[in-house]
Amino acid sequence: MYQLYYYPLNASMAPHFILEELKVDFELVAVDRKRNAQKSPEYLALNPAGRIPTLIDDGFAVFESPAICVYLAESHPLSHLIPTIGSRDRALFMQWMMYLTNTVQAELMLYLYPQKHTTDVKTIENIVEAQEGRITEMFALLDRELANRDFLIGQSISACDHFLFMLAVWADKLKVPPLSFSHLSRYLGKLARRDAIIKVCKREMLSLEGYQ
Repeated sequence: MYQLYYYPLNASMAPHFILEELKVDFELVAVDRKRNAQKSPEYLALNPAGRIPTLIDDGFAVFESPAICVYLAESHPLSHLIPTIGSRDRALFMQWMMYLTNTVQAELMLYLYPQKHTTDVKTIENIVEAQEGRITEMFALLDRELANRDFLIGQSISACDHFLFMLAVWADKLKVPPLSFSHLSRYLGKLARRDAIIKVCKREMLSLEGYQ
């Protein structure tokens, strides 16, 4: 049985979605981020980066949210949450997963935690303003990509879609949030009606009002 070390609405959310989507047995292990439990010796023995999440599969530990998502998808090929090796859709999957984690998520981290990226508190407001503009442009790009499709890749849901839903949740306080974009809003609304998304959001105390 899988164990997912998580914290509500943290980067563990995408793997949590996927575990529910797969309908596999798993256990949630809460990591008290408010008390920096992710920096405890016990947790660092599993994840030396001291970050959330970590997945344990029969004693094998995997950390970093996108890596966990890919691992779970590849471990359950019949779920079709990741395209087959050698297909063009596989290349598109990697493209979008890299874009979501290396670009959108990275820029969101700077927006959400600006104090960690400067030694001058006077610059924090400027960082937030600049990041908000950059992130809005990224969601505008995603909106255009979703103009004529239901999912990011192909005709069925993939792990990339779960990852994007998580990032959209993090960005819902932007002046122009993801739900402001017509195609992105339709897409997020479709995802928000899936049982896996509903179950996870209920467990992590996130209201889906506005999405459904």
